[in-house]
Amino acid sequence: MPSFFTNALKIQAPRAEKRPRRIVAHGVERIDDYAWIRAENWREAIRDPAALPQEIRVLIEEENAYCDAVLRELEPLAEKIYEEMTARVDETDADPPARDGDWLYYSRYRPEGQHELICRKAAAGGPENILLDGDARAEGKEFFSLGDAVHSPDHRLLAFACDERGNELHRVYWRDLASGADGADAIENSDGTIVWTEDSTGFLYTRMDDDFRSSEVFLHRLGADPSTDRLVFAEKDPSWFVHLRAARSRKMAIVKVSDHDCAENWLIDLSLPEAPARLVSARRAGLRYEVEPGHDRLFMRTNADGAFDYKLVSAPLDAFQSGEWREEVPHRPGRMIFNASVFADFLVWLEREDCAPRLGVKHLGAGGEHRLDFATPCHHLRLQPNFEFERPILRFSYSSLAEPEEIFDYDLATRQKTLLKRQDVPSGHDAADFQTRMVFAPAPDGEKIPISLVMRRDRQPGPGPLLLYGYGAYGAALPDSFDESRFSLIDRGFAYAIAHVRGGTEKGSRWYEDGKLERKANTFSDFIACARHLCALGLTAPKKIVAEGGSAGGMLMGAVANSAPELFGAILAEVPFVDVVNTIMDASLPLTPPEWNEWGNPIEDAQVFRRLLSYSPYDNVKAQAYPPMLIEAGLTDPRVTYWEPAKWAQLLRQRMTGGGPILLKTNMEAGHGGAAGRFDELEEAALRQAFAVAAVGGALGGALGG
Repeated sequence: MPSFFTNALKIQAPRAEKRPRRIVAHGVERIDDYAWIRAENWREAIRDPAALPQEIRVLIEEENAYCDAVLRELEPLAEKIYEEMTARVDETDADPPARDGDWLYYSRYRPEGQHELICRKAAAGGPENILLDGDARAEGKEFFSLGDAVHSPDHRLLAFACDERGNELHRVYWRDLASGADGADAIENSDGTIVWTEDSTGFLYTRMDDDFRSSEVFLHRLGADPSTDRLVFAEKDPSWFVHLRAARSRKMAIVKVSDHDCAENWLIDLSLPEAPARLVSARRAGLRYEVEPGHDRLFMRTNADGAFDYKLVSAPLDAFQSGEWREEVPHRPGRMIFNASVFADFLVWLEREDCAPRLGVKHLGAGGEHRLDFATPCHHLRLQPNFEFERPILRFSYSSLAEPEEIFDYDLATRQKTLLKRQDVPSGHDAADFQTRMVFAPAPDGEKIPISLVMRRDRQPGPGPLLLYGYGAYGAALPDSFDESRFSLIDRGFAYAIAHVRGGTEKGSRWYEDGKLERKANTFSDFIACARHLCALGLTAPKKIVAEGGSAGGMLMGAVANSAPELFGAILAEVPFVDVVNTIMDASLPLTPPEWNEWGNPIEDAQVFRRLLSYSPYDNVKAQAYPPMLIEAGLTDPRVTYWEPAKWAQLLRQRMTGGGPILLKTNMEAGHGGAAGRFDELEEAALRQAFAVAAVGGALGGALGG
């Protein structure tokens, strides 16, 4: 064990009082010594941290003090890493302006600014107008995060949403852009999404219920009392979430209602927002789809009729309920269509095959198709915001694990690509100094698990330190995108690896289905197989691997810590979902009913209960040695509530026979996403990286060659 951690173990860790609570379900008795850490008034505490009971607050503050004491020796290293990270940040970073009518809209940062400035200037030329100053809005607040900031169709107004607690409950404001004055009729408890009506006299927004679930869409007319806002859509089933967005044409709003198994979509005419929403296709088990209106047709990305990796279809916009859907892009097994957008004359989509994304284009009149391929291994593509529907100009971004982001305008008609912006790394970055590759780890059942890798070309040969990141849930595919903050580790001799384990969609929908419900254990065995394969390749060795994951990826961290602790030199678990059985058994918690299609419903099904009990990290902590762990939580987190990591840290210390330390750091002013300011985020990342370097080695200075 590194001397730092040997010294750390001499510091007394907090020990919470054990208050055994007997829990019986499906004939199985469990004793939870730390159930009391969940406050009875947890809803109130998430909304207002001052309401947290004093004895729980004292425990969390003791944990933070212990974590600070243990990590004090690492402060110089963390500060150096932070300085390196900030030196890679373009302090005046700005988006390429996007044209909307006579105006160019964009966001940018000021030097040393933490939050975005929302700006515009006249397309014909003229001075910049700062429409919203994020730094000014954040001043004096412990937490601030900007949600939607959307200008009205007539360009006279701006509506914007702010989260000022970290609990994802946004307050929505609107501003007169001529006077700069904000309306007095601010709206509480929104999820932060805003869609303007066509006449610019009001907007639609989604309201969160008392259990922090988005369940209703309201229409607000400017100047009206928000208590009189008109309800235009409501979902009564607590297992479904409501999502709101504007169509690309901005003539309709799209309400998507979904869980982790199926979806349905409704259309709201933005010229008649009080009119009833129109259902596209009713929900049914296993049916997933998204829609986007064109000029006269409604386009759909769907897995209907066995298209498990999705196809694109369309129907007449005025008669889509007839069911006469025309195939636009057929389903092909192994090629997953994961995003799509519509222009007046073109259909655009992103597809992934053999873990490599590419861009597809179809002319809606002539019917011809073409694709943009990128040969670089381990790259990422993303469709960028674009206001103009009629012009055939697509904006997209490209990056790889070694190459900074580039943003392009692509003329869909002429196939000409124009570079608008290349991400600047002020301290210097030469992609040629780094190598990227993809390798495949053999899983116990014979599957091949993709692993994306980036490291310095001059990295010392032989087993060295390596960070292995994983997630594996909800069908989320981990992007092989550029992240400048990783290079403080990479420059210290680390290889950075992303394990594309089952539960994501890196290899299509089958990959997701093979990592959920009764096949969830594949996620954990895949990650362990990746770690062992990287050792077999000679890139690293047991105890030289730092495992990292957050949220559902934090559950992955807990599972592999229980089953293969000997592999890892340290574990980083951010807002980890670890008290799986207790959480999924409690229908009152914010995410529990929607989660049943991902994990199963243990309340009604004894088999599901026993399956979750078999891998829930909290319920499987053993009398064994555990690697050093840095666990992070957010006090106002409505997704993974603060008590899950707090209970887990206590139980680990209680049962472990060696190893550690087990550190818990709770952000008292933030939620699931951690700190919101761009430099505050880097402070948290620098601490994690210092912990990783101390745990498994690596050069304490900067680049190996420097």
